[in-house]
Amino acid sequence: SPSTTTTTTTTTPASTGPFKSTTTGTSRSTISNFSGFSAASGEDAYPEGQILPNPNLRIFSLAELRASTRNFKSENVLGEGGFGKVFKGWLEEKGPGSHSSTGTVIAVKKLNSESFQGFEEWQLLGYCLEGDDLLLVYEYMQKGSLENHLFRKGSVVQPLSWEIRLKIAIGAAKGLAFLHASEKQVIYRDFKASNILLDASYNAKLSDFGLAKLGPSASQSHITTRVMGTQGYAAPEYVATGHLYVKSDNYGFGVVLAEILTGLRAVDPLRPTGQQNLTDWIKPHLSERRKLRRIMDPRLEGKYPFKSAFRVAQLALKCLEPEQKNRPSMKEVVESLELVVAANEKPLERRTARDSPSVGHQQSHYRREHLTSFQPRQTVARAH
Repeated sequence: SPSTTTTTTTTTPASTGPFKSTTTGTSRSTISNFSGFSAASGEDAYPEGQILPNPNLRIFSLAELRASTRNFKSENVLGEGGFGKVFKGWLEEKGPGSHSSTGTVIAVKKLNSESFQGFEEWQLLGYCLEGDDLLLVYEYMQKGSLENHLFRKGSVVQPLSWEIRLKIAIGAAKGLAFLHASEKQVIYRDFKASNILLDASYNAKLSDFGLAKLGPSASQSHITTRVMGTQGYAAPEYVATGHLYVKSDNYGFGVVLAEILTGLRAVDPLRPTGQQNLTDWIKPHLSERRKLRRIMDPRLEGKYPFKSAFRVAQLALKCLEPEQKNRPSMKEVVESLELVVAANEKPLERRTARDSPSVGHQQSHYRREHLTSFQPRQTVARAH
């Protein structure tokens, strides 16, 4: 049932309150065979997936998960969030009457004894409950999160090409469209780059349904609930009033599109004054071709068709409309992105720093700025 409406304002990612700062863990929950959101059951009848009336849950023993993670060894830690640490594990399974065995790589999230963030979430997926130990078991996503690829540097994480960025955006958009079009509309409420996980082929899957809400009934336009989520991604109407609409998710999608275009975080206190909130800063740049070139991610090295980038920027602007009713539906967003891919436009002549000093200077500026954007953020626990 909806809780009392609260109006909340925060000024920094680390501040207390309903907003949690973005973490840099490489693995979080995902729609999988263990969850109530499954595409594995009835694939012929439901090619786009279905929300199961009862979750497919596998109950694991604590001993199984200890063995799979080598007793939760520190070397196996993939990341850490408000719920607790996430460990990489190997689930070995022997076939009946067979001496050979097969295995599955999994991600195991272990509840921090001092945190009850996501307490309800653990009931939705494969889990272990023994004494005070609560553990969640997820499909392991080889490529980690979109956040890692956009904002981290180093030999381990390579910059994403323009084609891969579009593929990820379409996959994530389809996930939201699926939730919004279900019989009982599901509002995701925490759409952001760190909650988009990628498999070995960069197929995107949405993760972390701890804040998801059923949408309004047919006679209502919105639900009223506590303001929770991540600063920089939450829709303005939700932050101001606690009124949550289905299209409140679409605003967060617009923010992620802006991150995909620029390679910059939604909120970064290390950026200059006036640029710390990405969407407030770049909105004017998204509507003008000349300005858009200045903010494109320099790690793309100009290897993208500018017409396609401008179309994506225009779509991001529509998703970032202040009035939720003016935002496109996620079905329309998917169609728009697929049209961009179908156009199959090729990059024009690639300018280099030697060809254009101003472009070279701009890229150098953003490279320096990116280097200051990779500081780990303190995670603020969410309350339910």
